[in-house]
Amino acid sequence: MPIETMKVLVINSGSSSIKYKVFDVSDSTTLASGKLEKIGESDSRLKYRWLNLEGKQEEIQKKRHMPDHKEGFAWIIAVILESGILRDEKELFAIGHRVVHGGEVFHDPTLIDKELVETLRALIPLAPLHNPANLVAIEIALERFPHVHQVAVFDTAFHQSLPPYAYHYALPYEFYTDYQVRRYGFHGTSHYYVAKQAARYFKKPLESLNMITLHLGNGASATAIKAGKSLDTSMGMTPLEGLVMGTRCGDLDPAIIFYLNRATGKSDEELEEILNEQSGLKGICGVNDMREVESLADQGSTRAQLAVNMFCYRIKKYIGSYCAILGRVDAIVFTGGIGENAKSIRKQSCKGLSSLGIIIDDKKNNQLLDNIFEIQGDHSKMKILVIPTNEELEIALQTVETIRSTLL
Repeated sequence: MPIETMKVLVINSGSSSIKYKVFDVSDSTTLASGKLEKIGESDSRLKYRWLNLEGKQEEIQKKRHMPDHKEGFAWIIAVILESGILRDEKELFAIGHRVVHGGEVFHDPTLIDKELVETLRALIPLAPLHNPANLVAIEIALERFPHVHQVAVFDTAFHQSLPPYAYHYALPYEFYTDYQVRRYGFHGTSHYYVAKQAARYFKKPLESLNMITLHLGNGASATAIKAGKSLDTSMGMTPLEGLVMGTRCGDLDPAIIFYLNRATGKSDEELEEILNEQSGLKGICGVNDMREVESLADQGSTRAQLAVNMFCYRIKKYIGSYCAILGRVDAIVFTGGIGENAKSIRKQSCKGLSSLGIIIDDKKNNQLLDNIFEIQGDHSKMKILVIPTNEELEIALQTVETIRSTLL
């Protein structure tokens, strides 16, 4: 198929939502994007943006009851066709699916077939909050587009290069062999994308660079990249470990769970929900959006100020530890919604690290640009970059590359 017709649909399915984008891979243009929310509720809503024939952005929002993902996916495709982004379904070259957990099975993006579907089903116990929704979207898309090549791109794949001493937990070894308990890491697609962008910016091979990438959003993670490969990462067996996040607690003494179970009488399921949905920034000050947290902090809320301080302190600890294991650090990269936009968070996270050669220039840090920019001071020993992430584009590119290398 000629590259000029290579349009790729990327799907990121959650338990009650479907996010999606359509790309023209020939020039990495985003042709359309949208999100269907509140699937299964009476007030399901679809937000959709696309480039019209004149190259201008248009946007619509619609509400309609969507009882399940299958009807929701059909609605999404109908709206895409109505907008003219696809003249017909045959224009769709491929579909790329974000899959959160690939376990130890998947080291690379993989063409989807019946065997992969069954393997993903077997991996659900490792990611019960995420993989079932990913799998539902895959099965619906296979049924809807049986002749379109589809690829699974795994959040965990980039971190498969972790050495055993980094991914093992100090638990009885049979927990690893029998139950696959180990560090897997997540946000791998984002960490890999911004690392490649940094290498392109430096005009150097990725394999020649060491860097610390900080994906800071409602979910947040840090990764130490050595010679272009993930050496260590803050998220663990699940996305719950590591940095303080919007609603997730991050690093925690595991004995706290046993204590809370006895002290509160709450079940394992209730505590798991609290750690994932009611903790982090939200647990400390009541809101999980960093913009709201900072606004409350500016208004004098001591709990919001505490939340900000905890968030930045944890980032600083990971920067320091990753400097130690990397030795030489060429760059620190901030990305994600918070990393790209919250200048005060970037500043506070690097404050006091001059002994490590990490110095931010306030004037540079205060700019807000849509592309890559540097924020380090003149005497900083390493570059400090802000790089917008684009996980969906990376999924689209990996989808096409997988198809080319496997089938074409």
